[in-house]
Amino acid sequence: KYNFPRIRNLPNKILCKDNKASIDIVYFNSREGYLRKIFPINKWIIISGKVNFFKNRYQITNPDYVTDIDKEDYVKKIIPKYSLSSGLKEKSYRKIIEQVLDKIPDFDEWHDREILDKLSFPSWKESIKNMHLSKKEINFESKFYQRLAFDEIMSNLLILSENRRNIKKIIKEPKIFNNSYSKKIIKDLPFNLTKDQKKVIDEIKTDQLSKNRMFRILQGDVGSGKTIVSFIACANTLESGFQCALMAPTEILAKQHYNLAKKIFDKIKIDIALLTGKTENKEKKIILEQIKDNQLQFIIGTHSLFQSKVFFKKLGLIIIDEQHKFGVKQRINLAKKGGDNCDVLLMSATPIPRTMMMSLYGDMDISKIDQKPLNRKKIITLSKPEEKINEIWPYLQKELKNKNQIFWVCPLIEKSNFLDYSSAVKKFDLISKK
Repeated sequence: KYNFPRIRNLPNKILCKDNKASIDIVYFNSREGYLRKIFPINKWIIISGKVNFFKNRYQITNPDYVTDIDKEDYVKKIIPKYSLSSGLKEKSYRKIIEQVLDKIPDFDEWHDREILDKLSFPSWKESIKNMHLSKKEINFESKFYQRLAFDEIMSNLLILSENRRNIKKIIKEPKIFNNSYSKKIIKDLPFNLTKDQKKVIDEIKTDQLSKNRMFRILQGDVGSGKTIVSFIACANTLESGFQCALMAPTEILAKQHYNLAKKIFDKIKIDIALLTGKTENKEKKIILEQIKDNQLQFIIGTHSLFQSKVFFKKLGLIIIDEQHKFGVKQRINLAKKGGDNCDVLLMSATPIPRTMMMSLYGDMDISKIDQKPLNRKKIITLSKPEEKINEIWPYLQKELKNKNQIFWVCPLIEKSNFLDYSSAVKKFDLISKK
């Protein structure tokens, strides 16, 4: 059955059913004539695409395949999904992949034959083909998957170990400081440092005082105090006459770090600047000149920091927050700006098992903060179904009267035509009326 509304911007729908169930096929910006042709009334066809549940109905929006019943073998139940550029369709890309797979030559194996036999691994060519053309869901225990995973981890480890060897060859100018900056900062903190924080500060300090360049990742949960540790490392670098740069993945996070740094370094009289993509050209020009002349000692920013126009006079420490959101090349480009005398400290709140840490960061030393600050307030998290929303209002009013903060997380920002979820805009309107 066709449902073609006469109101603009509303989608066209085709109601389909078989002997088991019914489903809506939804198209936006489509032509009626085309839909009537590919969806003939009272004919069996094959439709393939992602199934959603919207307003108590199953639906497929803009299906990947609509074809005759005799082409079932081509439209598999498991179809590989690729990250596509705008304008490139899944069906077209799949055809390209199939052509490439047909023409893969027989490469010489880079592993010894005895290793492949011992692990019962198939060839690389067989593994690649199986992963793309398999009619079954990915089986992580299959020899095809394990072969490709083994190749990736092994090659990564080889590169990282070579990188680590090259790093250890670099002789840098040791940082010289007597902890006067860091002591002032620690003294003015409204809390005491945890045992883990002190331990990590000492590990970083040892690296800074040595002739070997520091490449260290600091791992710790949100709120464990990684930022203050990085600022103390910064203070030691600044005291030794070098510049520092802190790179964050978003402007909001960069601003938070900037505002905190202004408070923390207030008594030390350090010149700090914020550089992001939204910094006005006139102000950016001044900041770039000051960085080049060493008039700015501490620069906080986003991706703007590793652009080719940014020249540091004497960069001694790079801190990269939420490092997993940056590419390896971006990280390397920023580190190169400081030359051999520049230490690198990465920070991550993402829990990473030790074995994976070794394969991802084998070229780096690892520091961990497991302890939480002693005086942290308890965070209460609530989850309620939409039909019980009225039970929440009295509790919210009570908490607001007590001047407590509340974060209400919604899965969408604005209403979606595809997903039947509550949006932040809708919830804001609802709360504003209460």
